[in-house]
Amino acid sequence: MQHTVRVWDPLVRVFHWSLAIAFFANYFVTEEGEGWHRWIGYYAAAWVLIRIVWGFFANGAAAWSDFWPTPPRLKAHVSALLHGSDIHRLGHSPLGALVMILMMTAMFALGVTGYMLEQIDMFWGEEWLEEVHEFIANGLAGLVGLHLLAAVVESLKLRDNLPLSMITGRRKPLPERE
Repeated sequence: MQHTVRVWDPLVRVFHWSLAIAFFANYFVTEEGEGWHRWIGYYAAAWVLIRIVWGFFANGAAAWSDFWPTPPRLKAHVSALLHGSDIHRLGHSPLGALVMILMMTAMFALGVTGYMLEQIDMFWGEEWLEEVHEFIANGLAGLVGLHLLAAVVESLKLRDNLPLSMITGRRKPLPERE
């Protein structure tokens, strides 16, 4: 059996799969404005808040301090990609972290705009807000597609099943640098 290391704690994994299922359900299954659509959206927004708080207390790859995509980290990552070098981390790469933060922001914004459309009288039925909500949902769909593509490409490149690590919480250790 191959040696593995712990990367993702249970809360991060439940958060990830909760958002994945919520996005799929609300984008492809439920009808806009129906009860299930609203409650799934609120559930997802609540999970984003939980994850934000958890990032300040978590250890390792789940901690904001471990992967926050600062300008120097992003610059180094883009430079490495442009020069054909690898930048591998146990957790999110700087660009991966940026996409994750954008997805979390979009999911929360969907919860807020959805709430505004359904619960605040002055916004009920406002076409511009419906368009904003739809724009965010479609943008999130694009980010999800990018996330899935990156997970497959990096899994092949690293010969490590990265999606499996979001189920088990474990993955192969990074190779030793020479």
